[in-house]
Amino acid sequence: TTTTTTTARALSARTSDDAEAAGGIDPYRHAQGACEVDITLQTTTTENGAVKAMVFSTTAPVDVLEVERLCACAGWPDRPRAKLKRALENSFMVATLYECDVDASTGNVGETSRGRLVGCARATSDHVFNSTLWDIIVDPEYQGKGLGKALVQQMIRSLLARDVANVTLFADQDVIPFYRALGFVQDPEGIKGMFLYPE
Repeated sequence: TTTTTTTARALSARTSDDAEAAGGIDPYRHAQGACEVDITLQTTTTENGAVKAMVFSTTAPVDVLEVERLCACAGWPDRPRAKLKRALENSFMVATLYECDVDASTGNVGETSRGRLVGCARATSDHVFNSTLWDIIVDPEYQGKGLGKALVQQMIRSLLARDVANVTLFADQDVIPFYRALGFVQDPEGIKGMFLYPE
């Protein structure tokens, strides 16, 4: 699942209090106050019998060349490498999905540094009130397996664990249903995203 800011609409995730007021159960509530650790989302066995684990992390190092590879695979336009590197370095959070080998004899999951980067997203924030998700991307070869949903959900949980109150993003029209299903609300209370493009 990919998002860009072109022809975008602002969406916002409801807070826990909003969900409870509406009589619902907030799927992100339990995450508040949790520590950040790598999470194995799923394991699979390849045709040759090798076991692979899909690992979510907010602490794994990110190679800008690997992020460039993901963007190219998804057909995103090229961005200057130096600027992409700065964007990653200056983000409040960079979340990743790595496919890692699993030791058949011990069941231990290998290091993300030796895995394959298959998903990535980042967030900017004021560290307290608001955070915005950017550049959510999953390798097309791995799409259709629920990884985009897992990436966003786990990232929101990690942001709430850092005590950020609200999470927003910008979504192309065709992926709005995807984010709405994750709890995001389009144009809450009539709020609209506004853009300035200096000439």
